[in-house]
Amino acid sequence: MTISNPNDSTETARRLRVVVAVPLNERLCRLVETLEPRIDLIRDHTLLKPMRGPADWSGDPGFHRTPEQQRAFDDLVDSADALFGIPDVEPEALARTVKANPDLKWVMTTAAGGGSQIKDANLSREDLERIVFTTSAGVHGGPLAEFAVFGVLAGAKNLPRLLADKGAKTWPDRWEMRQVDEMTVLVMGLGGIGSECVRRLNALGARVIGVAEGDPKIEGVDKVVSAAQLPDVVGEVDAIINTLPGTDQTYHMLGRDVFANMKPGTIISSVGRGTVIDEAELLKALDDGRVSFAAMDVFEHEPLPADSPFWTHPQVVVSPHTAALSSKEEERIARRFAQDATAFLDGKPMRAVVNTVEFY
Repeated sequence: MTISNPNDSTETARRLRVVVAVPLNERLCRLVETLEPRIDLIRDHTLLKPMRGPADWSGDPGFHRTPEQQRAFDDLVDSADALFGIPDVEPEALARTVKANPDLKWVMTTAAGGGSQIKDANLSREDLERIVFTTSAGVHGGPLAEFAVFGVLAGAKNLPRLLADKGAKTWPDRWEMRQVDEMTVLVMGLGGIGSECVRRLNALGARVIGVAEGDPKIEGVDKVVSAAQLPDVVGEVDAIINTLPGTDQTYHMLGRDVFANMKPGTIISSVGRGTVIDEAELLKALDDGRVSFAAMDVFEHEPLPADSPFWTHPQVVVSPHTAALSSKEEERIARRFAQDATAFLDGKPMRAVVNTVEFY
């Protein structure tokens, strides 16, 4: 079977053998087949770990295959031209099937930050060049942007003080809250999530500064600065939203130099990857007032260790990396896969292709 190279629009492919490597219910399997009839979608639900809740792609850890089932599962994924999901969402399983299957041409990760999973598989440069890796980046933009803006609003309205007064049954003298339409918000990253944040912030009347390389034309962004300019510009912002992926380039981008130049009372809302923020510096800034509030859906180490000071810090809201979760996520990702399959078969550009140098 000849499958077209997605970079060569002169070739036309006839069929694409896709193996479902993570749990995907039968209704959505049939939806993918309907949306792109040139797919042969191979699945055996008895070999896949059952989901425990919406979009639980890794499935029930209590599910174990027999040796015979594991061989059948491996044989199935090794027969694919393309994979819906990294097998069992395990980088080691991806490395095994890449080595076993020289005909594998495309893998879509169900995670928006699937680049880190590809990196952890430690694939050879040859394999990284012969296989197209895509992610679901952008599918989660709406839910994550809502949490990010919630963080800004919660900080502006001093949610910790409201909760403390309620807990103490205290009715204090009236005090002034901040207004988002008088604030400047720095959005780190102007991709799918960042763009959705900008749209919502515009509706609330905020001024928006974006952090990105180059000069992406995003409606509603007052100006764009590079990461190198962060220490110079951070003093003029009232809130910072992190939407960036976790890469070597973004590691601790929000670090000592940036925190040092913040004005007192800055609000932090983080929905990208936890490694973008130097958490030790964040805690110092929370304690001395440079940061007045932090809404955190992501952390450097997850699950958040029981001894982490974030659990008990009065100015921090802890969300267990759950802000993106939606009952619609599975269908959105299934539809994205079908769209990318069409692009792959027609030799057209695909969405959210992983940069296999920086892995985002």
